[in-house]
Amino acid sequence: MRVAIVHDWLVAPGGAEKVLEQIIECFPDADLFSLVDFLEDRRPLHGKPVTTSFIQRLPFARRRYDAYLPLMPLAVQQFDLADYDLIITSSHTVAKGVLVGPDQTHISYVHSPMRQAWDQQHEYLREAGLTRGPKSWLMRALLHYLRGWDSHSANGVDRLIANSQFVARRMMKTYRRDAAVIPPPVNVDEFELCTHKEDFYLTASRMVPYKRIDLIVEAFSATPHRKLIVIGDGPEMAAIRAKAGPNVTILGYQPIGVLKSYLQRARAFVFAAEEDFGIVTLEAQACGTPVIAFGKGGSLETVVPVGDAHPTGIYFGS
Repeated sequence: MRVAIVHDWLVAPGGAEKVLEQIIECFPDADLFSLVDFLEDRRPLHGKPVTTSFIQRLPFARRRYDAYLPLMPLAVQQFDLADYDLIITSSHTVAKGVLVGPDQTHISYVHSPMRQAWDQQHEYLREAGLTRGPKSWLMRALLHYLRGWDSHSANGVDRLIANSQFVARRMMKTYRRDAAVIPPPVNVDEFELCTHKEDFYLTASRMVPYKRIDLIVEAFSATPHRKLIVIGDGPEMAAIRAKAGPNVTILGYQPIGVLKSYLQRARAFVFAAEEDFGIVTLEAQACGTPVIAFGKGGSLETVVPVGDAHPTGIYFGS
């Protein structure tokens, strides 16, 4: 049986790439496809070569691959998968829209329906400064097109898999399809319990708008007696640095050993995103570090709040 694995993009290691790593371990002989591949840490790929799309060769693709969102549906459909028996897509944007034939089996692990086009459209437009004017009208028209394409592309999937009950409910809303729930892999054995905590808080994430790292930084900058460590990198880095007070230390991207050390020693881990699942919150809990989490999304399935038996964290509202 010939197997193809299709991933949206390979830019920075994150939760989706941890899932991809496990899919590759299950199907070590599979061929790997991605819209772009600029991943520096190649460990999740197990040495596999990657077939990329034409977006890889477009100007500024390394830094602004997300600006080519309007071209992504076209790009993912240019992958020739006709010779494969099984296609597995790891999708949070367009990967599940690959073209497959009637005798091929397509299984899609969906991290999220396309966030910008569905329930987070208005937040996306506000953060992009596109709430009014001709550019806003153009973007709204584009997102309308992407919603239709995203919904239609689900018809080409034989079996949908969601990473959480939260995402499964979103998929029912958007695709009117049931999805099996298989939580992402979390190597809790790698994150040893540490009972000695130091006087700092920690957050770690890609610096993209929906992760709301800016909100965390603003909150700690307004309370200078609390120390915050921020680990991660991304397009919002410059804006977040500009908001950081002297009590906020931004370390940028760090290898897993450094992240683990901070997770073990932190007084608490702060998580502000309405996340689909949130692997890092479970890694923090494995270290014995409580989680201060936004009370929506996948965190409701992974953090046991104060008031329940054996609490592991606390929720805050919007």
